[in-house]
Amino acid sequence: MKNRNHYVVIMAGGIGTRFWPVSRVQFPKQFHDILGRGQTLIQETYNRFASFIPEENIYVVTNARYQKLVKQQLPALTDDQILLEPIGRNTAPCVAYAAYKIHARNPEGILVVAPSDHLIKKEEVFKEKILLGLRACAQNDIIMTLGINPTRPDTGYGYIQYIEDNQGRGYYKVKTFTEKPKLEVAKSFIESGDFVWNGGIFLFSARAIMQAYEEYLPDMAELFSDIRHIYYTPEEQAAINNLYSTCKNISIDYGIMERAENVHVIPADFGWSDLGTWGSVHENMEKDYHGNTVQATAVVYDSFNNVVHAPNGKLVVLKGLEDFIVVDTKDALLICKKEEEQFIKQIVGDIKNQFHDKYN
Repeated sequence: MKNRNHYVVIMAGGIGTRFWPVSRVQFPKQFHDILGRGQTLIQETYNRFASFIPEENIYVVTNARYQKLVKQQLPALTDDQILLEPIGRNTAPCVAYAAYKIHARNPEGILVVAPSDHLIKKEEVFKEKILLGLRACAQNDIIMTLGINPTRPDTGYGYIQYIEDNQGRGYYKVKTFTEKPKLEVAKSFIESGDFVWNGGIFLFSARAIMQAYEEYLPDMAELFSDIRHIYYTPEEQAAINNLYSTCKNISIDYGIMERAENVHVIPADFGWSDLGTWGSVHENMEKDYHGNTVQATAVVYDSFNNVVHAPNGKLVVLKGLEDFIVVDTKDALLICKKEEEQFIKQIVGDIKNQFHDKYN
């Protein structure tokens, strides 16, 4: 039986710049079926949680411009379950909004906060770890995060160091957070054995996270506390629109997680990928016998380890390419070496400077 005090907050306000030209400001990554599995990323995330969390307790926080997309793709959500940000202010304000709103309805609420666009291959293991965290947060005044057991010294992820103990609880007190280290530092983290990747998935009681905001982000706490009588009323959106621009632009990682004393981590391996780049799509999709990931009608000659993505009806012919990203849309074509894909973010910025919003 699903626990009525368990809630999920799905963060779905990002743009997914590194998935350009498929991901655009008006139709970002989380609303696409990036992996060709028959569901968009946000639909996969919703269904994953709906298997063990009451559907009326699943909330989505997104930019107001994506309200229609959320309703189209997740028709079971009511208006009260879709939290609309008038502007982006990073993750601390959106988590505060959700926590204070949920607490107004259920002071005993225990929350999972998760991105809308991650891949989870081992869903039963994921469920087991989430339920472990929810139980721990219900019993203790702690803030929890899921840590991903690292498989390589990756410089693109944040790292969490924890204090090992023999209590057998399945979770550990966090010692340090490190944002995207240099390669040699990442290698030392892997060798030490007490570091995990920061997967950006958090758990806490509404009460505990509100206390953390009051201590570490008191101005933000006051903003969302002052309108507690307005949540779930027709006046809520106007109140949010009025206060959001005054919120500090800061992530929950910097604002709360790295400063709080009561943060714990659950190390886990549930087949996780943040699907942050086209390269990660290549890693996680089925490949042909030459290592190509192809989402297109394609004819391929002497080409190896490429990512190919094109619209239906467009024929793509590859000859003599190796380790390339080839992504075609109706108005833009990207051809880029996989090893250069971190440059895509700069490309998008340069395109905006030259063409304004035409291709963004």
